[in-house]
Amino acid sequence: MPEADDVREWARHWQYAELPDLDLLRARYVRHAFPRHSHEGYVLGAVTGGVEDVGLPGGTVHAVPGTVVMINPEVPHTARSGAPEGWTYATLYPSTQVVNAIAAELTSLRGTVGFTENRVTDPRASRLISEIHRAAEEGNALAADSLLRVLVARLLSRHGSPLPLPLPHAGGVQNAVRARAALEERMAAPPTLEALAAELGTGPFALLRAFKKQYGMPPHTWLTDARVRRARRLLDTGVAPADAAAAVGFSDQPHLNRHFTRIVGVPPGAYQRERSVIRSEPGA
Repeated sequence: MPEADDVREWARHWQYAELPDLDLLRARYVRHAFPRHSHEGYVLGAVTGGVEDVGLPGGTVHAVPGTVVMINPEVPHTARSGAPEGWTYATLYPSTQVVNAIAAELTSLRGTVGFTENRVTDPRASRLISEIHRAAEEGNALAADSLLRVLVARLLSRHGSPLPLPLPHAGGVQNAVRARAALEERMAAPPTLEALAAELGTGPFALLRAFKKQYGMPPHTWLTDARVRRARRLLDTGVAPADAAAAVGFSDQPHLNRHFTRIVGVPPGAYQRERSVIRSEPGA
């Protein structure tokens, strides 16, 4: 049996008031595993110890110290330990506005940009991610902002490309898009798969296949992820976790706690406390 210290997990998911379009996560996970989910913005992660296995549409990548994981917006992925000792990492979640603005200012890329690689060996970029965390934790806004721009420009210049434009909606794709819109609108009381398919004039299995092909996960998994995203936005504005749970369709706060912790990496109460610190700071 491993010692208690061998499985001790910790995490801090927060936002630096001076860089409001950037979320930061530093953590050590051993038993925790992230289910399939996606982000509205980008993920830039640097493992500082152990091994992280990241499951992506193209397969699993193994992130070790000296590597950087780059995930584009809305790309479904999972994460879990790739070694018995777990993994320790620092991750940045810049918004699309931040990354595209840096691309427009410092590179020749235009439009909505993305990364062509999921994992690269780049010890300098890995150190930059940790240095951005350190600067933010020390309250050094000038350094945090400067290093963030250096990091993003470095990664985009080496691995950046305009993201392809979405194809016209046709057939199953159109049904998947309409199904997603219906689930977003009726998140607190969603229809069954059969009822949703009937509304769209298709069959349940055809809709299931189309939705999974379009969004990388079945409707029920996507809905859980979407509920957690909306709960985050509510928590950001000061809504109590119990009220956020009811608003997004979870049966009670324990259900929110379980899904939120699995997807975000910290419980909703801890997540909101970090936001409360930002809101209480002068000028925030």
